[in-house]
Amino acid sequence: MQPKADLSKIVKEAFEVSCEGFCQVAGEAVRLIEGERGKIGNFHVLGRLIKLEPVGEALIVGDLHGDLESLIDILKSSGFPQKLSQDENAVAIFLGDYGDRGYYSAEVYYTLLKLKLNFPRQIILMRGNHEGPEDLMASPHDLPWQFQSRFDTEWMKAYTQIRELFNCLYNAVLVEDRYLMVHGGPPPKAKSLEDLAYAHVRHPKESLLEDLLWSDPTDAISETCASPRGAGKLFGEKVTNEVLQRFCVKVLIRGHEPCQEGYKIDHNGKILTLFSRKGPPYFNENGAYLLVQLSQKTQNTTELIKHIHKF
Repeated sequence: MQPKADLSKIVKEAFEVSCEGFCQVAGEAVRLIEGERGKIGNFHVLGRLIKLEPVGEALIVGDLHGDLESLIDILKSSGFPQKLSQDENAVAIFLGDYGDRGYYSAEVYYTLLKLKLNFPRQIILMRGNHEGPEDLMASPHDLPWQFQSRFDTEWMKAYTQIRELFNCLYNAVLVEDRYLMVHGGPPPKAKSLEDLAYAHVRHPKESLLEDLLWSDPTDAISETCASPRGAGKLFGEKVTNEVLQRFCVKVLIRGHEPCQEGYKIDHNGKILTLFSRKGPPYFNENGAYLLVQLSQKTQNTTELIKHIHKF
């Protein structure tokens, strides 16, 4: 059995860690994630895709955007640090967008990376559009300013290290016959698991990674159109149906969009969006996260509502 992770100690470290200490933890996490290949615990890693076995309980968390208070609330209320220690099948999946917007971006990154190092076979860190490649960075991107405020003259070392982390985060998670998890949306041109796994390699020649990080569902169209975000696409229910059938799953779980209640459902119950932070600049009334047993088959997101926790 793994030792219990002391969340209070990790958070205290997050506020006190030096630039050198931050870079050391981030560097260790980069080397760990880059080395994840093949079968690891309940993961099967192919490129930047994780095929996750349908066993154990999963905590699924949407955008955090530097909101450390919400991250702590989620971990405490779900009891997940203890569950990770006690049950090797328990997994925590974070859907991306850890920094920018909120003030405590460095502390959020540090806390998540320490959890990853403590539970390497049970923590999955996905890539959001705020962890995108340099030619697809979100705007405003205030992480450099936040790091400068936090680490003073050494801030560039920490920022360079965290940018290296962005490039090894996961594009997608698939639980066969159940869920496909992405940050933004499914690429309509993705025909195989390899297209998801190696989307970052094919960028920018192909739009696979851009779609994964930036796209949003809409009921206004059936297929796709340009997104007002300036990157990615708006995609309709026809695209969702085709992607779910192609990858033999029932529900798409994503983040990326602010939700007043912390979550929303699209495309007749085929898409669940989670938004797991609160406060400015979004001013959503609630954040939310999902706690679900992966062994249970789900036909529609309406079956997941009872497993959504609002805060």
